[in-house]
Amino acid sequence: MLCRDIIEIIEKRYPVSVALDWDNVGLLVGDPEREVKRIYVALDATPEVIEEAANVHADMLVTHHPLIFSGMRRLRMDDFTGRRVIRLIQENIAYYAMHTNYDVMGMAELSERVMGLQGGRVLEVTCPESPIDGKPQGIGRVADLKETVRLEECCEQVKQRFHLEYVKVFGDLQAPVRRIAISPGAGKSMVQAALKAGADVLITGDIDHHTGIDAVAQGLAIVDGGHYGIERIFIQDMVDFFEKNIPEAAVSAAPESHPFHKV
Repeated sequence: MLCRDIIEIIEKRYPVSVALDWDNVGLLVGDPEREVKRIYVALDATPEVIEEAANVHADMLVTHHPLIFSGMRRLRMDDFTGRRVIRLIQENIAYYAMHTNYDVMGMAELSERVMGLQGGRVLEVTCPESPIDGKPQGIGRVADLKETVRLEECCEQVKQRFHLEYVKVFGDLQAPVRRIAISPGAGKSMVQAALKAGADVLITGDIDHHTGIDAVAQGLAIVDGGHYGIERIFIQDMVDFFEKNIPEAAVSAAPESHPFHKV
């Protein structure tokens, strides 16, 4: 199957039109006419991921986070971004990024399911009318638990469902939690949306000291499972998507690799 045909299948389900305006999604490197027999899926196009994709003879690399966010004025091997782009070109690997278009049309609903929530609504509407079903879509979800739990119990649920060794928590561990907001990735910008939705806790990642304590001061607890820790659900979800919709292509995924160590 040609790369452009795979892109058409991806964008039918995850339209680029719903991506946020600051984002950079789509085919970022390579030939749309490239024949693709093997797809490699990862969260980030790190040097290690690109080498792994080359080692398994992948024709196409699909990641969540874009390697190229803003305009590049030169491609050089002594630049860490340029070096990766050049490696993709050298290996003739087509590179496709699906970031906030996936967040809006996939990640929000998927994170709700993984967390075991039901009847959720969009946390922050960014697309008032989805091109697929006409319904409002956006970043994150908010839903009520059937029964109130303590914040500490909520943390344990996050660890269990996202297979995390630990989470970072801002808030009283004994405080009652009923309404949960979840926004995978960097959730600093979602604090106000969670407060507006009346959430007791926001499950997200990349929360800094001041954002955390300020959220608690306003009545919102934070459970930070890490950017990679919560968003890596993208990988298996897209593996499943490709296996179902493009059975003629072999699909492999980057092994789990947290970007930092806790020592």
